[in-house]
Formats: sequence, C-alpha cells, structure tokens
Amino acid sequence: MAQNAILAIDEGTTNSKAVLISDLGEIIASGAAPVPTQHPRSGWVQQDAEEIWRATQTAISACLAQSPKVEIVAMGISNQRESIMIWDRKTGTPLGPVATWQCRRTSADCEAMKRAGHEAEIIARTGLPIDPLFPATKAAWLLREHGRHDGDICIGTVDSWLIWKLSGGTVHATDRSNAARTQLFNLADGRWDDSLCALFGINPSMLPQVHDSAHVFGVTKDTGVLPDGIAIASAIGDSHAALFGHGAFRPGDGKITFGTGSSVMTTVPDFIIPPHGMTTTIAWSLDGHSTYAFEGNILVSASILPWTATMLGLPDVDALLELAQTVEDTQGVSLVPAHVGLGSPHWNSDARGLICGLSFGTTPAHIARAAAQSMALQVHDVFSIMEKAAHGIGRLSVDGGPSRNSFLMQLVADYLGHGVTPCKNSASASAMGAAHLAGLATGVWPDLAALSALTNHEDEITPHIDPATRDMDRLNWRNAIARTCLDVY
Repeated sequence: MAQNAILAIDEGTTNSKAVLISDLGEIIASGAAPVPTQHPRSGWVQQDAEEIWRATQTAISACLAQSPKVEIVAMGISNQRESIMIWDRKTGTPLGPVATWQCRRTSADCEAMKRAGHEAEIIARTGLPIDPLFPATKAAWLLREHGRHDGDICIGTVDSWLIWKLSGGTVHATDRSNAARTQLFNLADGRWDDSLCALFGINPSMLPQVHDSAHVFGVTKDTGVLPDGIAIASAIGDSHAALFGHGAFRPGDGKITFGTGSSVMTTVPDFIIPPHGMTTTIAWSLDGHSTYAFEGNILVSASILPWTATMLGLPDVDALLELAQTVEDTQGVSLVPAHVGLGSPHWNSDARGLICGLSFGTTPAHIARAAAQSMALQVHDVFSIMEKAAHGIGRLSVDGGPSRNSFLMQLVADYLGHGVTPCKNSASASAMGAAHLAGLATGVWPDLAALSALTNHEDEITPHIDPATRDMDRLNWRNAIARTCLDVY
C-alpha cells in the first residue's frame, strides 16, 4: 500500500523546489530547478512567469522520479514574496515580466507618493512603508506598460500564478499572508482596500480572491506532471511558511530566514502599527483568524558572500568563510551590502554598497570576515528594534542555507546577544510550513499541537563574544551605515 504524502512547492528567487513530506513530517524526496533572473537596467530585476512555471514542473518531476511509491493526498505552496505579474484572464498569457521583490524600477513613483504625503495612511492600513520592494507600485507600472484596454487581466503574486497554472487556469486566488505584502490589503479589516486600490490605480476586480493560508483553493488539472484532482490546500509566503514550519505558535517566538535577502520575523498577538523601520504583516491565517507578526526585510544578505568571494578571487563561498576564520576580527573594516539599497530598518533605495575602515594592515581575510559579519549586524539592526516593540523575544529559530554554517550562526548569536536555534532540514523549512498547512486543511494533522510534535530543532547556539568587542563592532557598523546613507543617523 502506498504511503500518504504531501507535495510542497517552494518557489524561491533563484530556484523552484518540490518536496514530498510524509504524514510523520519526514522528507521523502525532493527536486529542484533553477529560475533565471534578468537585470535589463540598473536596479531592475525581473523573471519570466512561464519560466517560473517550467521550473516548477521540472522540480516536481525530479522529486517524483526519486520518490518511492506514494499517494499524494494534498499539495501546498510557499513562494518568494512581493514579486508581482499580470496575465490575460482569458488565455493565461503573461503580460510583461515578473517584477521581482528586488526590483527598484518604481523608486521614482514611490518617492512621488511620499512627497504627496501618503505614507502615514498606507502604513496605518497595511503595516508597510512606501518602498519599491512592495508590489503595489510595480503592479501599477506593469498595467501602465503592458496592460490591455479591455481590463480582463489577472494581477497576482507568485503563489496565485502557480495556483492558476496548477488548477488549469480555473482559480485566481491567494492567501492572506501574500495579500498582506501587496500594500493593497487592509490588515485590520482583512480585505482588499478600495481606497488604496484607487490610490495606486489598481482595479480591484483584477486581484485574486483571498483565503486562509490553510484552504483548499482548488484541485490540480492539466499540469503535465501531476494527476488531476489533487487538492491545492495551502498557500503562504516563504518567510511566513518557515515561521509556521518552526512551530512558532507562541507570541514572541520568531525566526530569521537567510537567503538572497533575509527576513527577521516574530509573532505578535494583534495588528499593531509597526515601529519605525519595521513592518507589520499577517504571518498566516487559520479558520478566518489571522496571526500577525513584526518583520524586518534585509535586501542583501547571503548573496554578499559569493560576490565577495569573486571580488577576492576565491573559488567559492566555502573558501571565503574559511579565510574569514583565519582572523579574530576585521581590524575595523566594515562592509555594508547596500548593493540594491538598504531595507529594514533604514529603507533607503539610493544607498549603495560600501567597504570602509581600510588600512595598510587590511588583508583579504579581514574583508572576508567583514562580509560574514555584515549578515549578523544587519539582523541586529532589525532585532534591536523588534525586541523592544515586541516586549521581548522567545525562541529564535534560524533557517535557510547559511543557517547550516556554525561560524555564521555563532556570529548571529554573538551580535544579537540572543541564542539562535537551527532546525533540522533548515533548507526545507518553508516547504515544511506549506506542507503542514496543507495537512491541516485536509485533515492529515488535526491541530497545531500535532504539528508542534513534528518540529525538530538542533541545540541552541548561545552568545560567546566579549561584550566590549561586540559593542565596538556595532559602533563601527553604525558609522559605516552612516557613511553609506548619511541621512539615516
């Protein structure tokens, strides 16, 4: 008899992954395929919607090819957030590119909205500041440049595009966590906001229906890689999915996801207008009830490591991190990875990367260590604000590829002054969260208590750094940020 399993799709910035997870919460098989990214102009970052779908199909096929015989009882989706696209509702043909979360093409539009005095109202309704990261201005740009006059258009984040494709073009829907990131969704009211849609020039009829994160959106049809009739039973943004997969069900529990960028997130009991530099978001929704979270989004995180390795003439990131560990400090060198601007808590689109504090004693090892420390110090900028606003942080989990590196995670614990807990299968945390939600929606697991019993974490990594050293490194970092973006401090 075939084993029951849930198929989780984790569609990220650089690749699509498919993971089969048993009803015991164990990974059975996985597959992946790259998703190409284009940079047609400085600050513009885009992908092709059809290539995202082809990568998803390839990942599913690769996963199923290595799997034992299973019965797929449901599937769930976690996705790169804030990337937005439009397509023809009748034909399903994409109209224009996918403007990704990293894309800064609407910087001028955002500045104009700030000058017009709209930011305070937008933050109060959505928990999000005006910034090109968020989809509303990018959706307006896509409609302006690639829209059609008949208006028969779908606007969607990546999850809604995948739901559309998986359902054979029959369902245009999203969940609250993804809707909350569009800057068009009223968090307090739990609905698309007509006044915000009017402000951004978006016709609400083009937007997807919004459901709980654990919800049967539809069933598979004509996918080319899966049987028809499998329940599409969850959708959730990837950072939110990782938080859920960690079992962060108590207020104050949080996580840091390390990837191309980083997300620092902690749950809060109610919708709260965020402190400066933070955002408030919907972490997930179950049975019509939303769980909220504070979040700080860092634009360039682990992606600074291969860049620095290349700049130093090193073969790969492993060589960079080995070099970084040959010195005990950076000798005052700071590297600020503001290569596409600064995200939380600074939110400056015009900032650019900087290496400072150089002397004749500086070696490549000091620069390598400064690159590694930049990941932890950026997280600290967010964490220090979040800790005060949330009145303390509980268990802080870490996930993503870099969380498997003990040197990097020790730096994070040291500069935060707070322990961090890696999870087993950290690279699949988002997929695990999507699978858990799909299992809730279809009765594979009865409740959150059953899911808590499935989560597996490594031993906590605690701070070891000398406090005086930590304070000096934080001061050097603040000075480097000030040089990068003089109006911040």
